[in-house]
Amino acid sequence: MLAVFITLTLGLGAIAWLASSRWRKTLHRKRVMASAFPKAWRTILKKRLPYFHALPADLQLQLKRHIQVFLDEKRFVGCDGLQITDEIRVTIAAQACLLLLNRNTDFYPNLRQILVYPDAFIVDSQHQDPAGLIWEQRNVLAGESWEQGQVILSWKNTLEGAANPHDGNNVVIHEFAHQLDQEDGHANGAPILQRRQDYLSWSSVFSQAFNELVQAAALGRPSLFNYYGATNPAEFFAVVTEVFFEKPEALNLEHPALYRELSHFYQLDPINWH
Repeated sequence: MLAVFITLTLGLGAIAWLASSRWRKTLHRKRVMASAFPKAWRTILKKRLPYFHALPADLQLQLKRHIQVFLDEKRFVGCDGLQITDEIRVTIAAQACLLLLNRNTDFYPNLRQILVYPDAFIVDSQHQDPAGLIWEQRNVLAGESWEQGQVILSWKNTLEGAANPHDGNNVVIHEFAHQLDQEDGHANGAPILQRRQDYLSWSSVFSQAFNELVQAAALGRPSLFNYYGATNPAEFFAVVTEVFFEKPEALNLEHPALYRELSHFYQLDPINWH
């Protein structure tokens, strides 16, 4: 009986601690959002995010508040001699936070730090072929998202993606879409949706569009989507998210069902921004 009482007490204590921790985090975030958005940061947004002013006024305000929380909670690390500046932090945070607008968000809860290289970086990896042989592979990347709480970005590619918001290529949006996909523990092309019944429609629409891209890539047919999205469903979700934010009219015209799924998930209609 005593053991049951102790277990129950410890359990209730843990629940109370978690509730208190969430309350403190929410209160702190409200305080961060209530503080003035630095003038220097506004200058960076005007300089580096050309479509910021195309956003509705309420989304502009929401984005600035999200940026404040993001920069308060996430650590930036410069690699290969790159010195982290507010320009780097704000430019990356602004693009990452686009994916959080209008949604109940915990601000990428699994993400601890963003590593930034001056340019594309090299990643060594291993893969095993069907015969069981292990091959060393060296890849030059512009970005990478890890389930262990890190996003790695090339600053050069980050700037290029931000400068042209209509080409459907944005490394920050791509990698942070992976972060959303990884919130349930693994990347599979299906992030956490609002309702359980949403997964059936999501799976049907995304599977069809993914298979169409795989066929297009195999036959060399033109596609709205980068062939890299045919690698697997996780990459497909990241690629179509780039197109959703940067080429929404074309996406809605060619793949209306896919646009509806993404619009429902992100709670946004970016056609109106363009």
